Formats: sequence, C-alpha cells, structure tokens
Amino acid sequence: MGVNLNGENKKWAGWLIWMCAVCYFVSYITRINYGAVLVEIVRTEGISKVEASMALTGSFITYGAGQLVSGWMGDRMKPEKLIFSGLLISTAMNVLVPAFTRPELLLLFWCVNGFAQALMWPPMVKIMSTYLDDEQYKKGCVRVTWGSSAGTILVYLLAPVCIMWKGWRSVFLLCAGIALCFAFVWIRGIAAIERRMERPDPAGSRAERIPARSAGAIREKGEKLFTGRVCFLLGIIMLAIVMQGILRDGITTWTPSYLSETFGLDSSLSILSGVMLPLFSIFCLEITSVLNRKAIRNEMLCAGAVFFAGACGALLLAVMPSFRMQVSIFLAALVTGCMYGVNVILVSMIPPYFKRGGHVSTVSGLLNSCTYVGSALSSYGIAWVVQQRGWNFVIWLWAAAALTGTALCLAGVRPWRRFGRERMS
Repeated sequence: MGVNLNGENKKWAGWLIWMCAVCYFVSYITRINYGAVLVEIVRTEGISKVEASMALTGSFITYGAGQLVSGWMGDRMKPEKLIFSGLLISTAMNVLVPAFTRPELLLLFWCVNGFAQALMWPPMVKIMSTYLDDEQYKKGCVRVTWGSSAGTILVYLLAPVCIMWKGWRSVFLLCAGIALCFAFVWIRGIAAIERRMERPDPAGSRAERIPARSAGAIREKGEKLFTGRVCFLLGIIMLAIVMQGILRDGITTWTPSYLSETFGLDSSLSILSGVMLPLFSIFCLEITSVLNRKAIRNEMLCAGAVFFAGACGALLLAVMPSFRMQVSIFLAALVTGCMYGVNVILVSMIPPYFKRGGHVSTVSGLLNSCTYVGSALSSYGIAWVVQQRGWNFVIWLWAAAALTGTALCLAGVRPWRRFGRERMS
C-alpha cells in the first residue's frame, strides 16, 4: 500500500512540475515579447530606443517591486489563485499594447504587466516546495526554468514570422490568446493535482532535516532566522543576483539590436538569431544542475564557477568586436546561458533553506526582485551607453559585471557553508 501510494505521489509530482513549467512558459511569452519586437517597434512607430526601452525599464521595476509583494502574499494566501490573477491581468495588458502605441501608454501597460508577472514565480516556488521533496524540488526547478527558455525560443521564432505576416502587433495578440486559454487550464489543473498529492515527509528535505518540534518552536526558529549574519549573507547573494540580471536580460533584450547595428542584419533576421540564446541556456541549466547536485554541493561556489565561465565569454566577446557574426552569437549565448544557470542556483535553490520558518515565498520574492533591479538597470542603461560610447564599451561593462558577480559569490562560499550546516543540524 505504501509503495503504491509513493509511486502515485511521484506520478502527480511529475504532473505538478510540468504544470508549473508550462505556466512559466506562458508567463515568459507574455513578458519578453515586448523586448523581442523592440527593434521593430522603434523602426515602424518612430520611437527612439530610449523612449521604447522605458517600457521595459518600467516593467522590470514593477516586476521587481511586485516580487516583494507577491512573496509576502504567497506565504499567506492561496498561491494558485495569485498565479491565475497574474495570467489574466497579463493577458489584458498584451491586448492593450498593440492598440495604443504612444510611449507613455506603452510604459503604463508594461508596468502593469510587470506587476502581474510578479504574481507567478514566488507562489510557484511555494507550491513546489510544499509538495516536492528536496531532490524533486531541485530537478523540478530546472525543468520549470526550461519553460522560460522554451518561451523565449517560441517568441524569437514567431516574432519574425508575425512581423512579416501581420506586423509586430500580432505577436502580442497571439501571446494574449495563449495566456487566456492556459489561465483556466491552470486553475482547474493545479487544484486537481494538489488534491491527489501528499506533502513530503520533512525528514526527506535537506532544509528540513531537523527533529520535529512544536509549532511554537518552529515560529521561534523563523523569528530568529534573520540575524545580522544571515542578512549580510543575503546581501551578498542579492548583489550577485543583480549582476546576473544585468547580464541575462540585458544581453537577451539587446542582442538583436547589437547584431542589427554591428553586422547590418534587418530586424527580422536579428530577432531570429536571438533563438540561439535560450537554446544554449537549456544546455547550461542542465550542466549547472548536475554540478550543484553531484559535484560542488555548495550553492555559492557553484554560482561563482558558472559566473566565471560567463565572465570568460564576455571578455572574449569584448576583445573580438565584430570578428564574426557566428562567434558573437555563440559568445552572447554562452554568457546568457551561464546567467540562467546562476539564476536557478541563487533564486531557486536558496529559498527552501528558509522553509522551516515559513519564509520560502518571501525569500524567493526578495531574491527574484534583485534579478529585475539588474534588468531595469540594463534595459535603459544599455540604450543610453550605446548612444554615448558604442557597443564595444557595453560589452566591456558586461565582462565587468560577470567578474563582480564571481567575486561576490566566492566571498559568500564560507558563510553559506556555515549557514547550510546550521540549517541541517
């Protein structure tokens, strides 16, 4: 009976992971589609790069701030309903953008979209950490992150086709239709899965290998968790995540413009070339996951190693400007893939350590918000720096950000090891 129940639970755990992966896929296609067609919006609507990028900057700011709100709400409300609300609001914003193209309205709609998108990730982490054991959670986070890569690939494949067929507006309408349909699949499907799943034994989770205590003792543990030392460690992690956000979303957003202006590609071809970035990120995610689970087994050291690999790619891209288009695309994909790896380690693997105090969603929202501080800095900052100093200077800044992230992660290796031992004791 027990074996059959465990097998049944494992089956539904797989369904839970794939449902979350599809949800993350849908959230991505309704979030990154603006960045994917940014070059075409600038070209056809008579808007400058800086004006067009303000909507991206605003959405990153509201997404980052919304992560804090969403994280707090995810620990106190039904997370599946927060995600459903986010999907519906994002659908509405994707319909409004192609209808009203004045820069100030684009900024407004995409800021609202950023907040709506923030209602998805921290509640999703809460759901997975509640129903999955430690090993399932680690593998599940990588599978869910595949959804972001698959969403990016779909958008960058469809955008050129849609632009040639019906113009850039059709990209938003298509994504809105997909999101609307999935929102109702989500709210019914996740409820059915949760009814059939057992919550894992706390002893099976690394973050939970602590003798059972009373509810009062658990609350006391949660209250004492955020000591000055832990806050300092979280500060290091948050700064490293900002560097990751600058690189991951900055390179993803602006690579089509870089290729278009450096190698003379038209906007459709430059957007299509961006498919290489998420394709490579899937490969990097798998390598990073194996390194963390099987080899390094220290999140900060693993993130530092992957950051350094990204720094090497950025340095090569900087010293070989305009060398060959294929080499530039490969190196940009390498840096972006490494940043996806860093993201899954620092944003996804760390929150479960705070599960005992009931702070998983809160810490997840806090850490993920830092990604979008970096994203906001890069979306507007890169447009401004390109206009002032050119692309080669921007690429040197990417290399500097990657090296800074490496140094921050290495500085946190020993404090994190000590923190991990305390959480396991």
